[in-house]
Amino acid sequence: MKTSKLLLITAILMATHSFAQSRFEEKREQIKTLKVGYITNELSLTPDEATRFWPIYNAFDDKQFELRHQKMKSFRNRIDEGALDKMNDKEAAALLAQMESNEDEMYLNRKKFIVNLKGILSPIKIIKLKKAEDDFNRKLLNQYRDKGPRR
Repeated sequence: MKTSKLLLITAILMATHSFAQSRFEEKREQIKTLKVGYITNELSLTPDEATRFWPIYNAFDDKQFELRHQKMKSFRNRIDEGALDKMNDKEAAALLAQMESNEDEMYLNRKKFIVNLKGILSPIKIIKLKKAEDDFNRKLLNQYRDKGPRR
């Protein structure tokens, strides 16, 4: 009897986690689609530019997402729930070094991305890309702030 209840609870938890994960991925894909349209419009990409640009941009964006969300998640987990107050200087220094390394990796990824774009887009379009990304993120944040978190 206890085993069947445990299996049922486990199945419900797995289903809930899977549902939450799929909702997150669905929202992420919606945002990505809006971002593609916004950037394409702001940069006025030619068909040739778009064909060459988007594979490079998507690889860059996926790597940045991984660095921001997956690696930083491990940092956040280590400092949550009062763990920061219990951390000694040696542990804090090690965590800080990991965080700096992650920031360096994100910087190098962006630098490599820009180098790769130089053969595809004009310098002005590369600068417009940065502005378009910033503007899109700002609009997204404002929209989220205006609507508030959904529950």
